[in-house]
Amino acid sequence: MPVRKSLIAFAVSLSFTVLALCSNIGYIQADDNPKAGDPLELTVKNVKYRFRWCPAGTFTMGSPLSEADRNNNEQLHPVTLSQGFYLAETEVTQEQWESIAGNNPSNFKGSKLPVECVDWNACQDFVKELNALGVAPKGYKFSLPTESQWESACRSGSTTAYCFGENSKKLGDYAWYNENSKNTTHEVGTKKPNAWNLYDMHGNVFEWCNDWYGNYPSATASTAELTDPIGASSGSYRVRRGGSWLLSAEDCRSAFRSLNSPDYAGDFIGVRVALVSGE
Repeated sequence: MPVRKSLIAFAVSLSFTVLALCSNIGYIQADDNPKAGDPLELTVKNVKYRFRWCPAGTFTMGSPLSEADRNNNEQLHPVTLSQGFYLAETEVTQEQWESIAGNNPSNFKGSKLPVECVDWNACQDFVKELNALGVAPKGYKFSLPTESQWESACRSGSTTAYCFGENSKKLGDYAWYNENSKNTTHEVGTKKPNAWNLYDMHGNVFEWCNDWYGNYPSATASTAELTDPIGASSGSYRVRRGGSWLLSAEDCRSAFRSLNSPDYAGDFIGVRVALVSGE
């Protein structure tokens, strides 16, 4: 009898442990064959993360010569993404960052505000910590998006200056930028999403990408260079995308490229994480 009681006690204890773990770390997987914009939800350390599916395919990266306020580093070129990926529905919030990193470097404080004042190196540490928890769905790992993944997700099938069209006067419906931000960040997900249900791809804070900054490969380059590009092999600056609360409408365009050294942190730069194939 004492042995039986001990086994029962152990089983009860184990069940409570499993329940505690499930409440702390778990996920809801989307369909096996997700469509663009399909959701995936993770709970990590009692904080929720929502992702949206970004499908594989070919899209045109950069901007046409006719696009207003374009820059000369936005040459049009076709890019093929051979695998789909999940991208976080919003920029990483201060609540999410603090639960993993144990600190909150942001200038503008608020749990649902995007984390900022984070440099590229710190963002890579954040991703590393997420991966160490072992919470990514099977077959996936956390990563910063590549620049091409980021632009594909931002465009969400569009070919215009913004995910919603060409008219910058409509940007305020989708973004916090210098004309409506009142010189501060805002809670994520409070503007309209794009066609794949991703929020704040224009404005609020810039988002670090994995890539070293470099010139785009030309449209005449080899097919390999235009499939799953990962940026320059080395450099001094990392890419950041999306514009911010500080900048004008033209600097929030889908094709707009910006850069900083990987150890630079400013209150207009944050991060958005992806779930990509691999473990």
